[in-house]
Amino acid sequence: MSSSPIQRIGDSVRWADVVIHAGVARWVEVAGDRTQDVRSQVSQVLAQIDDTLPQISSSREHLLQILIYLSDLNDIHILNELWDAWVPRGHAPVRACVQAGMGHDCLVEMIITAAVSQ
Repeated sequence: MSSSPIQRIGDSVRWADVVIHAGVARWVEVAGDRTQDVRSQVSQVLAQIDDTLPQISSSREHLLQILIYLSDLNDIHILNELWDAWVPRGHAPVRACVQAGMGHDCLVEMIITAAVSQ
C-alpha cells in the first residue's frame, strides 16, 4: 500500500504552519496583532486564511472545516457578522465554535481544513 507524502510548510520544533496530506491542508490561525479587540482579531484571522489559501493551491470555496475558539462566546454575534460576509454563499465549510481560555490577549483561534489541488 502506498501512502501520500506529508508536506509540512514552515516546520519548526513545536509545529508546522501548514500540513498537507492526501489532498487536504490543515493549519491554525491566530491574529498577528493581539492587542486589538475581537472584531479586529477575527478580521485578521480571516484575512490570514485568505493569504494562506492561494499558497497551498486552495480557495474559500474549498474550505472543508473550521473549528473556532473564542475567549468569550458573548462575541459570537461579531464572529457571525464577519463570517457571513466572508464565506462564499453555497460553499460554507463545516464549522464549530467553542469557548476556550487562550490567554488574556488571544481572543480567537481557528483550526482550518481545506482541500488542495494536487
